[in-house]
Amino acid sequence: MTPLVAVAVLVAALTHASWNAIAHTIRDQLVAFTLIAGSGAALGVVAACFAPPPHAAAWPYLLVSAALHIAYQALLMRSFSLGDFGQMYPIARGTAPLVVTVLAALFVGEKLDLWQAAGVAVASAGLVGVALWGIKGSRTKPHWPALVAALATGLSIAAYTVVDGVGVRNAGSPIGYLAWLMILEGVLIPLYALHARGAAVLLPQLRPHAALGLLGGLLSVVAYGLVLWAQTRAALAPIAALRESSIIVGAAIGAVFFKERFGTPRIAAAGLMVVGIGLMLHT
Repeated sequence: MTPLVAVAVLVAALTHASWNAIAHTIRDQLVAFTLIAGSGAALGVVAACFAPPPHAAAWPYLLVSAALHIAYQALLMRSFSLGDFGQMYPIARGTAPLVVTVLAALFVGEKLDLWQAAGVAVASAGLVGVALWGIKGSRTKPHWPALVAALATGLSIAAYTVVDGVGVRNAGSPIGYLAWLMILEGVLIPLYALHARGAAVLLPQLRPHAALGLLGGLLSVVAYGLVLWAQTRAALAPIAALRESSIIVGAAIGAVFFKERFGTPRIAAAGLMVVGIGLMLHT
């Protein structure tokens, strides 16, 4: 992993945590994800007009990834509606890197060197620490349906990360792959919302949050576009671990905007993330 790739993934982490915070801010989660997914699909249409289409070999991965992303969005909506942002977000993101490491080794044949493996392990320890602190530090007892939804979200993240890592490498055009992924995954939730609530009810609900939702959609496209580009230039497991530094950003957002505790354990976890990043960049 080169420094340029690392910076791109860190920017992706920042923008990812930001759009998740926007989604959590809008109380009606179906409204939030309708706006974010719909604006992402619209941006995908624009990008598809200018980028080369993905090669034929990438389309099976695109279709599977779109289904996994839709499952991810549904599970994320569920976890956000049941639990605190500062608790659900770390759990959902923190479970992914180690699972990606295993899946990439089994299905992609990626073998990490000693420094990369150590970096993934140390960074993952920091991520898990934040997640566990979120449970322990909560003022209420753990809400098990919310925790299950967050863990399932993490597994879906790991699955689509590996699928997209292979798909984008076969696409010939990372932008084209991203564009069609945004289109395929972005239309279902708005269509479902329209069917469930009807245009007469849904449109007035969308209007007050339109600007915030559109910003969330733009940030989500930028975040995943950077990750897809990085996956064409480095192994999947270190990228997954580095990307989940968004947990630290999410914890900070939770503390500043949602008045959730940050505390010494999260500072320590951030330190472990920094050490893990240094090990992954070691040559």
